[in-house]
Amino acid sequence: MQFNSLYLLPAKNGEEPTIQFLLEVVEILTNYVRKTFDRSTKVLDFHHPHQLLEGMEGFNLELSDQPESLEQILVDCRDTLKYGVRTGHPRFFNQLSSGLDIIGLAGEWLTSTANTNIHYSIKKAGAVLGFGKENVILLKTDERGRVIPADLEAKIIDAKQKGYVPLFVNATAGTTVYGAFDPINDIADICEKYNLWLHVDGAWGGGLLMSRKHRHKLSGIERANSVTWNPHKMMGVPLQCSAILVREKGILQGCNSMCAGYLFQPDKQYDVTYDTGDKAIQCGRHVDIFKFWLMWKAKGTIGFEQHTDRCLEISEYLYNKIKNRVGYEMVFEGQPQHTNVCFWYIPPSLRGMPHGDERREKLHRVAPKIKAMMMECGTTMVGYQPQGDKVNFFRMVVSNHAVTKSDIDFLIDEIERLGHDL
Repeated sequence: MQFNSLYLLPAKNGEEPTIQFLLEVVEILTNYVRKTFDRSTKVLDFHHPHQLLEGMEGFNLELSDQPESLEQILVDCRDTLKYGVRTGHPRFFNQLSSGLDIIGLAGEWLTSTANTNIHYSIKKAGAVLGFGKENVILLKTDERGRVIPADLEAKIIDAKQKGYVPLFVNATAGTTVYGAFDPINDIADICEKYNLWLHVDGAWGGGLLMSRKHRHKLSGIERANSVTWNPHKMMGVPLQCSAILVREKGILQGCNSMCAGYLFQPDKQYDVTYDTGDKAIQCGRHVDIFKFWLMWKAKGTIGFEQHTDRCLEISEYLYNKIKNRVGYEMVFEGQPQHTNVCFWYIPPSLRGMPHGDERREKLHRVAPKIKAMMMECGTTMVGYQPQGDKVNFFRMVVSNHAVTKSDIDFLIDEIERLGHDL
């Protein structure tokens, strides 16, 4: 079957091509599973890593700006399975392997399709690493949620005067609530001045690097010592898919390698520098990068750029529609830097009420009540939360490429319908 000119859901008329494509994938996987339990099948069709890297028999690991056809994506899937180790094979005795359970495989497919999101904090990292939460120093931010560099430098000086040893600064490219981007270049100047490790948390905002229009918001990120990025957020990759990038080559190996003899033997017949397991804290883990690689093959860099630009365009549409609309107040002035649009819906009963404690108390209950009714109706869902001294507000975030302007119109109408009589 030729897939070259077909478009998958959520594209218009994409249902039939999507069904056909997924059935092709299921057929590939079914054949793979069948052969896995066939003892006449090899456990591994061995090739040296450099052979796979250089490309062979049409198998190419390189990523392109231009998208590949869906037909080629199916070829990539077949080749990946062809050259991989069959860890579910009855004669795979290397390391610990529990084989391949068909029901567990079905559960994996279901949970990957029903995607959810997660988040971890720097304070939690401080506790896990043994520094203690009290040794994590919080920085002041401006009204948009961006770190104030002068406060960073002042707190570094204060900590040193007290005998502490500052060593790590976390800048954020795309904060969870406001979608704010810290001034990375200014922060990098301070880190270089005091010889501190600069880490940029690009979990949410790192995807903007794909966009020529928006990547300037991360200016200075190339000066970071390390960067984290979660393609499962902005890029739409199914959970879990996260990356850490470090500037200094070999540092992960130097910090994490335990040279466990029962796992990482140095005298294997292939170049063991391709073994990444000893570079990370965890050992056994899911091959999460594959789905991102396959999506990049299918979309190309241009496809990810279009996805990113589209999401920001939709969020801008929401912002422009409600910023001067009766019954809405923005949490902060000015256009958001990312797709996070933060706002209050003010029911008619509160619109004439003077600002004060009574209004704040009542407004604080509005977003939770509307959200509860949304869930009971099952029509839509949007997040809400307080922030600092600000009462509960809606935090609308766009990262789904299926969202259209009509969906935004529906959201606004639904908020007003459910909240009108509060």
